[in-house]
Amino acid sequence: MTLDKLKKDAVDHLELLRRKKPLIHNITNYVVMNYTAMALLAAGASPIMAHAHEEVEELTSIAGALVLNIGTLTSYWVDSMIIAGKKANEMDIPVILDPVGSGATRLRTNSAKRILNKIEVSIIRGNASEILSLADERSKTKGVDSLHSVDEAADAGKILARELQTVLAITGKVDLITDGTSTFRVVNGHQMMGMVTGTGCTATAVIAAFHAVNSDPMTSAAEGLAYFGLAGEKAAVETNAPGTFQVKLLDHLYLIDRKGFEQGIRIIQDV
Repeated sequence: MTLDKLKKDAVDHLELLRRKKPLIHNITNYVVMNYTAMALLAAGASPIMAHAHEEVEELTSIAGALVLNIGTLTSYWVDSMIIAGKKANEMDIPVILDPVGSGATRLRTNSAKRILNKIEVSIIRGNASEILSLADERSKTKGVDSLHSVDEAADAGKILARELQTVLAITGKVDLITDGTSTFRVVNGHQMMGMVTGTGCTATAVIAAFHAVNSDPMTSAAEGLAYFGLAGEKAAVETNAPGTFQVKLLDHLYLIDRKGFEQGIRIIQDV
């Protein structure tokens, strides 16, 4: 696929997302529920946050994509994720995993690996340390922050993507997306995004929204990260403080139009 076609498809998928307003079922963490819901609404999707065992299958069955996020983890929530994930697999609904803090504790690392053992995951979005922890038990993270660069995780990520038969979106200063064979790098974004809680989790939800209207996980991840990163760039032009940046980021997820998105996408394909 040429980069020009990728850009055109990305713009088309944003318009399709806003037209179809797919339901995105999030089993996610308390810290980000409100913000990710607002971000999905601003992008044009329809969010729902629900984790009760009694309803997750029913909600997943009508969703365009399922997000599993282990940020505020309990055994009950992991069970909910597996119940919902199995239903999603049964119905060919894409599952996107955010292994928040994997590598920081055995509970987080083991829970992420348990999910991956039980469910077919279409895309895993995490920082470099989280991704490395899924491949190497010796890798550690500093809470939910990365101790590794994207490039340090690139080779292990490609191997892991092939082993799991999934797409990895490793986010950092320059994001890397790989299925183990092909690789995209997304240059969109701004350092201020690291000053706001939950931007990684929100990026995962935005990827899920694109994947709900685009069946290809590689390009869905690239499109979602480019769109989210571009909104961050535009927000940073208008403020230099995290509180107003958080609000401006939501505004620009809503305000980005076809022309602005097509002109602002910065995606590179490794050769």
